[in-house]
Amino acid sequence: MTDTRSPITEANLVVIGLEAETRQEATRRLAETLAQAGRVTDVDGFLADVRAREEQMATGLPGGIAFPHARSTHVTTPSVAVGLSDAGVDFGSDDGPAHLIFLIGAPQGPDHKHLVILAHLARKLINDAFRRRLRESDDPAQIAAILQREIVIPD
Repeated sequence: MTDTRSPITEANLVVIGLEAETRQEATRRLAETLAQAGRVTDVDGFLADVRAREEQMATGLPGGIAFPHARSTHVTTPSVAVGLSDAGVDFGSDDGPAHLIFLIGAPQGPDHKHLVILAHLARKLINDAFRRRLRESDDPAQIAAILQREIVIPD
């Protein structure tokens, strides 16, 4: 049987040189990227779900990383949009702004694929060399390929 699932991310979901003054602007830009790819059906609805999650706890992590995420009825397939910001965006981490931003969306339902994605990414991003490879790349296809190879979502 052929696997017809969409990859977790693709080159068109990677925004290099993301410009945003606030976490809301950064998240909106990445959500719009997911919508343009047909992975989000309602940007404002999805952003409301992400915002509700963000209100529970900031999603900025040490090392210049942010993981805004939500399960949402507005997401069609588990997805990650990636933003690389030179200036950085404040996502509430004690050590400063996020330069690698991963907007994670998963369809509403009983599974927790967004948490699986988050856990896989977090484990990989502990590694300085892995973070550096992502940050230093200027090729969206290369970044997407790295994440497709490293982040495996079980059925």
